[in-house]
Amino acid sequence: MTKEEFALRLKNACAAVCAAQEELTEIDSKFGDADHGLTMTKIAGAIAGAVDTAEGGIQSMLDAAAMAVMSLNGGSAVPLWNTWLDGLQEEAPEGEIIDTAGVKTIFARALEELSDMSGAKVGDKTMMDALIPASEAIAAYTGDDIDQLFAAAAEAAAQGAEKSREFVSKFGRAKSYGVKTIGTPDAGAVSMSCFFRGLARR
Repeated sequence: MTKEEFALRLKNACAAVCAAQEELTEIDSKFGDADHGLTMTKIAGAIAGAVDTAEGGIQSMLDAAAMAVMSLNGGSAVPLWNTWLDGLQEEAPEGEIIDTAGVKTIFARALEELSDMSGAKVGDKTMMDALIPASEAIAAYTGDDIDQLFAAAAEAAAQGAEKSREFVSKFGRAKSYGVKTIGTPDAGAVSMSCFFRGLARR
């Protein structure tokens, strides 16, 4: 996958998040601050803008995306996404080509960085309910087709976000609502699922 192709996937991912703004706001309005849709639209816009203008190779592009997000004012999603994007760039190639092994390496590192920072696991009703399954699908992929790799990740993320309906919130403002949160998916998991759905498009 070339830098150009990766950039297009990232922009498609950001477009998918922006298209879901109203849905994310509606979900977050039930047990949160009703700002997740707006926050994620800002994050997606920052990523897309950085990807569009970044010079250099793939690592530079991902680093620019992380820096763009870091400069935003927003809720808890901003530092979480900054950490994840920063993790992606840490072992990304400096050049303009990345193969499936490289994709697996950067997504594994990104998950490791975010896991260390957030402490959340599957079942805690957070963005990790989508990100961990997606990352595990990437790690488990044994082929050499980028399309299939991202399709598997997108499917796993979607299933994870849907499954978050069954969980009780253990982080953030929603935590105080306890079992009332059962039946509603986590907004962060849904936005992450949208991002992976867009990554699967080229």
